[in-house]
Amino acid sequence: MTLEHSETDFAERYADYAAQGWLWPQVEGSPLLEFECGGHVLYLLDRCGPYHPREARVVVHGVLDMTRSAPVPPGQRWLESHRISGVCGCGEVLAAWPRLVAVDAGVPLVLGSLDSPLGLRPGDWLEFVTQPPLHGFVLGKSGAPET
Repeated sequence: MTLEHSETDFAERYADYAAQGWLWPQVEGSPLLEFECGGHVLYLLDRCGPYHPREARVVVHGVLDMTRSAPVPPGQRWLESHRISGVCGCGEVLAAWPRLVAVDAGVPLVLGSLDSPLGLRPGDWLEFVTQPPLHGFVLGKSGAPET
């Protein structure tokens, strides 16, 4: 199962759900991008870089661990780092597609399932855990991915 066809296609399609934050410099040769947003520091697999420190909009994409993610009654948004490049949390579904959802967990995230269709709708709530690594798609001023 493929959730994206290309970095450009994915970033453009989900640009409306990009998180606003701050990019920090990478260690030379590191595949992880350090992104601070919503009071959290996320380590994202760099899909578009390299970058210099600055404010940026980034589509944060994770693959759900379906053994630990499930719909829940409406509740409180929360997000925590999980392992080196993953997150766990709870949030409201903003938009839904068969295998992807945009979730507001205090930080906007685009989460996908490789296992099966999610069956969620906007307004539903999802408690989730992602498998590492999270992916980061940095957007330019036009909303298109940077290259």
